[in-house]
Formats: sequence, structure tokens, C-alpha cells
Amino acid sequence: MSAAGAPFGATGAGEPVHRLTLAGGGLRAAVLTWGAVVQDLRLAGHDAPLVLGFETFEAYPAHSPYFGAIAGRFANRIAGGRFTLDGERHQADTNFLGRHLLHGGARGIGKRVWRVDESGADFVRLTLTDPAGAMGFPGTLTVACTYRLKQPATLAVELAATSDAPTLCNLAHHSYFNLDDGGAGSILDHRLTLDAAAYLPVDEEMIPTGRVEPVDGGDFDFRLARPIRSADGPQRAYDHNFCLAAARRPLARAAWAQGALSGLEMEVWTTEPGVQFYAGHKLQPPVAGLGGRRYGAHAGFCLEPQVWPDAPNRPYFPSARLDPGETYRQHTEYRFRHGAP
Repeated sequence: MSAAGAPFGATGAGEPVHRLTLAGGGLRAAVLTWGAVVQDLRLAGHDAPLVLGFETFEAYPAHSPYFGAIAGRFANRIAGGRFTLDGERHQADTNFLGRHLLHGGARGIGKRVWRVDESGADFVRLTLTDPAGAMGFPGTLTVACTYRLKQPATLAVELAATSDAPTLCNLAHHSYFNLDDGGAGSILDHRLTLDAAAYLPVDEEMIPTGRVEPVDGGDFDFRLARPIRSADGPQRAYDHNFCLAAARRPLARAAWAQGALSGLEMEVWTTEPGVQFYAGHKLQPPVAGLGGRRYGAHAGFCLEPQVWPDAPNRPYFPSARLDPGETYRQHTEYRFRHGAP
């Protein structure tokens, strides 16, 4: 296999897509050059994959709900796809409900082919140039994503970006995790802790209302470990930002999760001020996933560290602005360990 990886397919435009395999710290990973996707992730001593994915490339552009991708250049949603920078109004792609921006647009960076800049046995550095005007964003954005497998059993995600003009930059790693059976069953009985005292309520179109609400004692209170499954009534459709801090900060724990059957534990540490928790209620791709698994609703959950959604239109939210001469940096770690169920 070359340093660029093994051939894995080609886009509709004929661009070759490669897959690289990494090993280190008790983990094995497969990474695609399309979308900087973590296609597979395995922990020694645990038979099932830790993430959801597809066996073939063709399934990704056709059916993937951002499995393992780097979402951006603005992860999550912007109301109406509209924002203003320095008095100039910008209209981004409206790929969500035909009304709002989601994850950078229909051809955001999570749906493009990246270049392999550097790779080794336990890491790969991928880069992408997103031209000015792409999906309606100003400025040419140069992005780098480094995946690194570290001791003990840690997937480190290091993101960096620069721009030649004022723009927005909000990137997020978008793996769907299942710590029990790789997605054959539900994650609703996984236990979860979110180190957040507040969250963002959303309207019927999943746009933040602008309020920052305390989680105290309700369905959004995960400060003490509890199952994802709602205790009373219908299952809560979790797809919300949990507020970790008012701005980017030194690496700190954001979340902990544990498989109900396996006892396998995962901690999420990040520099980001928010984490989007999505419990996968919309999952049901029409093709099989890794190992022939059929993914249904709640087959996996996402913990996506990022700036808060719709931040460009809420000046009291953490800022997603990136100016020339600045470097956007995010460091996130997914740390795994065996535990008792």
C-alpha cells in the first residue's frame, strides 16, 4: 500500500478515493480521503467496530449521514444560511429543509476528497483547500485534519485552518459510536455523562431559539451518568448542543459513555465550547453497514465538539469568526477503555 493508501473507489467526477489503515495504542482505524472519514475503528479485545460505517465507497455519497466525517466549513446549522461579516451579508447553501445550512452545505468539506499530506503507522494528516465562494462562504480556507492513535486507546483529532479573508470556521468530527455491538442494536441503554450545565433549545426546524437553558433536573440533565433512554414517555429525540464553555479553552473532558452490554467506556475531551449530542433517531440507511449490520434508529450516537450552532447570528454565542493571520485550532480526543457492564 502506498503512503496515499489503498484504492477504495472514485467519486462521480472520477476523483480517486483511498483508504489508509492506522494502528497504535490498542486501536486500529481505517481513514478515507473522502470527507476525512473514519470508516472503521476497533479496540483490541472488543470484537465489534466502535463506529458506524459502510464497506464500500459508493454507499457514502449516496447514503451516509456524515458517518465519521469532518463536517464544515461550518458544522451544524445556520438559520436561513444567512450571516453578516463586517457589514457584508452572505448567503450560504440551504441544504437542510431547503431553508437552512447544515454541515457546510451540500458539498461541504465532509463530502470532498482530501489530500494525504503525511502519514505513518499510527497517524495521517489530510489537507483540503476550500475556495472562496464555495457553498457561499467568503475567503479561501486551508484546512488540515490529523488523526493520531495514541496510548492508551485514544483517537486524537487535531484540526487547523487558515483563511485569506474574514470567514467562518467551525469544524466537527462526526463519528457515530456504538460501544456494544457495532450498530446491530440500539444505544439507548448506554449510560452517558455530559459535563454541561446548559443546552440550546431548538425550534421545530432544529434551529436554536437563542435561549441558553439550564439542564437542571430534566431530560437534558446528563451531569450524572444515566441511560440515554428516556425514563418516562416517548424517547426524547436528542440532537442538541450542550454548552461546555463561553469560548475555546484548554483540553477538558466533555462527555463519558458506557456500553450497557460490553461495559466499554469512552471519554470525550476537547478544546471546543460546545458538543452536539445526537442519539441517531433518524438512522436507517437502505444499505448494510460494517460487517453486514443493518443500522436502525438509535444504532449509534454522536458527540460532536464544535462552536455552538447558529453562532454567526447570535453575538452572545462563542464566535466562529476566523480572520487572516489567525489559525483555527481544535484538539479532540476519544479515549476508550474496557470496563465492567
